Amino acid sequence: MDAYSSETAHIDYCDSSAPVLVAASSDTAMLKAAQAITASGLRIGAKLKIEEAVGRIKAQAQATAVWVELDEDFGEEMDALISQVSHDVSLGCYAAVVSSTAPLLDKVSARIDEDNVELIVDADELQRATALALAVSRTKSPLRLRDIGADNSAERLRQLSEEVNRIATTLARLSAGPAASSKTTQQISTGEVPPLSADTVANVIRARRLRGRFFPDELFADPAWDMLLDLLQAEIRQLRVPVSSLCIAAAVPATTALRWLKMLVSQGLFIRRADPHDGRRVFVELAPDTSLAMRRYFAEVGGILAV
Repeated sequence: MDAYSSETAHIDYCDSSAPVLVAASSDTAMLKAAQAITASGLRIGAKLKIEEAVGRIKAQAQATAVWVELDEDFGEEMDALISQVSHDVSLGCYAAVVSSTAPLLDKVSARIDEDNVELIVDADELQRATALALAVSRTKSPLRLRDIGADNSAERLRQLSEEVNRIATTLARLSAGPAASSKTTQQISTGEVPPLSADTVANVIRARRLRGRFFPDELFADPAWDMLLDLLQAEIRQLRVPVSSLCIAAAVPATTALRWLKMLVSQGLFIRRADPHDGRRVFVELAPDTSLAMRRYFAEVGGILAV
């Protein structure tokens, strides 16, 4: 991934002639979105209310990106907008960032079924710049760089960039091609799986959280494993886990957790399943092979507390 930075998280794009359309649920939300876009060196083509955004997007001849900023629930109009954006991104029409608050996360994520939509939650300036850069880089030429050595924010931006690369590298290693995947499935699918109690998994989760009393949480950030444990515990207890709860269980910022969740779903380790009773919510569960692998892991470690 290309590095990018400046003192104000400014990003220069090779071609910024096409505008960015901004749809926001309030004046405050609009201001936050506009600041992020202008700081990234892109031109705002229109500032739209949620209820008018779908029509304008359909009529727009060309756009670099669409940014949706949400700080309150606009019901069906919000749902229609996010669904339209997700559909358009899947067709390569433009890049998109959807910025949400934590209380809206389940409703928003339920409407996004396209991996290339960047969903961020309660994000700071640098996370916003990173999300926009990631989204646009998938549909446009690489970024033109400024002098990264003179930038006070360079190190934090680089860390965010490396975090995304680390997610991709880790999960690529888990799924190293069809042959390796098939071999792994065959190895874990034979024989009976010993019973596993929810209390055993809960004790591991509890032990992991206790580390934060003695050391900085950043030392042990491992969102993929934390989410695996949370979903395994829920499966044993026959509970359903919405996206927002799983992000909390990941013990990292929500935007980071969402990136991991997206990758784990794309690799087939997790499954997103619509709530049959609520069209504005999605549950996440372990894929069958993932569940089997987790249970065999606990069988192998036996009485050892696998933190």
